[in-house]
Amino acid sequence: MTEAADRYVEIVRAKTATGALSPGTAEVYVRDVLTFAELAGGERVLDDLTGEDVDEVLLKFAHKPDGRRGRGGAGGAGGVAGGEAGAAAPRQSSWSQARFRRSVSAFFRHAAVAGWVQLNPMRAATLQPRQRGGLRAERRALTTEQAEGLLGAARQMVVAPAEERKRSDQRTELRDGLIVLLLAAVGPRVSELTRSNVEDFFVNAGTRYWRIFGKGGRTRDVPLPRPVAEMLDAYLEQGRPLLDRGREPKALLLSWRGRRLARQDVQAVIDRVLARVEPERRRSVTPHGLRHTTATHLLAAATDMDAVRRVLGHSDLSTLGRYRDELPGELEAAMRVHPLLGAVAREAERGSERDGERDGERDGERDGEREAGG
Repeated sequence: MTEAADRYVEIVRAKTATGALSPGTAEVYVRDVLTFAELAGGERVLDDLTGEDVDEVLLKFAHKPDGRRGRGGAGGAGGVAGGEAGAAAPRQSSWSQARFRRSVSAFFRHAAVAGWVQLNPMRAATLQPRQRGGLRAERRALTTEQAEGLLGAARQMVVAPAEERKRSDQRTELRDGLIVLLLAAVGPRVSELTRSNVEDFFVNAGTRYWRIFGKGGRTRDVPLPRPVAEMLDAYLEQGRPLLDRGREPKALLLSWRGRRLARQDVQAVIDRVLARVEPERRRSVTPHGLRHTTATHLLAAATDMDAVRRVLGHSDLSTLGRYRDELPGELEAAMRVHPLLGAVAREAERGSERDGERDGERDGERDGEREAGG
């Protein structure tokens, strides 16, 4: 298993170098196949694996803790999300399980073509990831109150006091605030965020844009809301120069060592900003959860679906469904402003006003009669 996985990783990386695979897709394949080899047993013979063996590995992965959202331990999301100490870490979501299965399927398709296995065991695997349906116990999208609390804390990073234990060249408050604002307001993939360069941000007709290089070699220019543009300017003028060591002259987001920020560091950034949110408005969230939050609230505000698709960088409208979570009270709000019943509602209001006027006239007549009788 270990030898086959290593050889496959070399092939995937070679395809990335030739442009056949995007760096983000290749990274997912590499991570998932190495995880599969670890869970299946590195010393096992690849061709001996059966469909039942694959099912067993899929189950192991489903119950594997999601390291991005660990609730226990120092620096975990639970430390800032109000979770109980020692609580079990969240398991893999159905979407992570589906992604893992796709990666393993691609691995075994190559293994069958290359002659590493006589039969593809994925054809005999029976387990499928649970499909989403309705609300889950822990929704991905933040509510309006939770999102506003997080964004407010990110905005406050502009005036955040200096931490005494940090040197001036190790301060990351402006960078952290910018990361959260970009993730929550624009909803990029975390790889798109960490790969961005300073030159990718430009001004056109007085509006600041972010040119995002997405999956499949596609680019999109997304206008930045004013608060995000202001945070970007503050970071470029005050925050980034403190972190710049001359090692990454193009990178937008730098670590305190002056290196391009790694995607695995983004969760820790979100957790630090969450620590500044009031406890009653605080809930742990992943970078991908903030992408869900962007899509959910834009769609709930009746934003044109094609505009949301372009902001998120999807090629097809049908893929928006997976990023759409339910919000409390949204159905009631939608029905109160039903576009087809506006005329009916206005006529009903006018009818109520006329009835009120007639009631007032009758009351006046009765008062007059009583006064005359007196």
